Amino acid sequence: MAVTSTGRDILQQILEHTPLVGDIRTKSPLAYGATRGATEVVNMLQMAVAESYINGLEVPDSVLRALFDSCMPVLFKYFPALLAPYEWVLQETEQVAEGAKDLMKIQYDLPQGMLNRMLGDWPLIYPKYSMALWENGAANLEQAQMQMIDDMIEKLEIQDGDHILDFGCGWGCVPNYILSRFPNVRVTGLNLSQHQCDYMRQKMQDPESYLSSDRFTLVEGDLNAARFSEKFDKILSVGVFCHVGNITQAFRKLASFLTPGGKFFLHIITVRTPNNISSVYTHKYIFPHGRYWSFDAIPAFNQDFTTVKRWYMNGINYSKTFATWLQNFDDSYSDVRHLNYGIDPDKFRRIWRFYLIWFVCNFASCDGEINGNGQFLMVHS
Repeated sequence: MAVTSTGRDILQQILEHTPLVGDIRTKSPLAYGATRGATEVVNMLQMAVAESYINGLEVPDSVLRALFDSCMPVLFKYFPALLAPYEWVLQETEQVAEGAKDLMKIQYDLPQGMLNRMLGDWPLIYPKYSMALWENGAANLEQAQMQMIDDMIEKLEIQDGDHILDFGCGWGCVPNYILSRFPNVRVTGLNLSQHQCDYMRQKMQDPESYLSSDRFTLVEGDLNAARFSEKFDKILSVGVFCHVGNITQAFRKLASFLTPGGKFFLHIITVRTPNNISSVYTHKYIFPHGRYWSFDAIPAFNQDFTTVKRWYMNGINYSKTFATWLQNFDDSYSDVRHLNYGIDPDKFRRIWRFYLIWFVCNFASCDGEINGNGQFLMVHS
């Protein structure tokens, strides 16, 4: 054991002074600076390729996929520090909701007609912009999204009669499905996006929607400003924490809404790398100030919540979800090209195709074992 321990210490010392490889958070100042310098080069190369494509360079999908399939496994396995394009990605920042206005404009307030066609919009399953579960044999996206929500219901142990808060409830897909399964559950949805709230308000006037029930309450606004007259038995949040810069503050706020014996279920994109990751491309065009937290980072935020269980959801599920969205996007684009995207529609199409193709490959990389989704079940600390 002594030899093994000594060997580990020596390896750690070597890695501490070696740029690029290993955990950037443990680097010596010189190795850290060299790693950040190399990251800047990767950033420039990434944007050069992406913006050439966006601005009209004809590149077959097969070539893009081959590029991503060859680069991403190497970066994930050996050089994860190069996937942290900015220093703020590596740690918490001051704001709970970073770049919220930019995020709404670029991502969540896009034309609803385009999002409905890409994400899917059915009588029970509304547009849901997060991983679907395919590994249990779902035949299509609608079934896969149902099975994903069923999985969350089971892990959160939702009981009929619970009062549930859905923080960042999107277009109301998860609340609508939960209300359909439990006749006595009440759900409150908290959402910052006016466009998504408008979609839900329309559903709240539709007698065929479970959101029209008096068991559903919609609150449009920011987590920081949220106030509730009663506490919740369960809280869930799907996908939102990729846009949360300060987990400590967000957890403290959510913990104040939860009953003493309540449970909080967090579902996010995650990576099994030493450091959090992001990209200059998604920061500029898709998810401003977005970061993908390390799978091991979440349990470390234990001041207000303690993680009692966690699950890693293999990225192949998300790769297949993105592949379906890409197919839907391509199949429907001629019908939605005329909508107002705020930029030239052909440029918009290229921005989104680059993103969708990249993420199909990203989540399938390394057999889905490094970049996937994380689920965390928490209770009061």
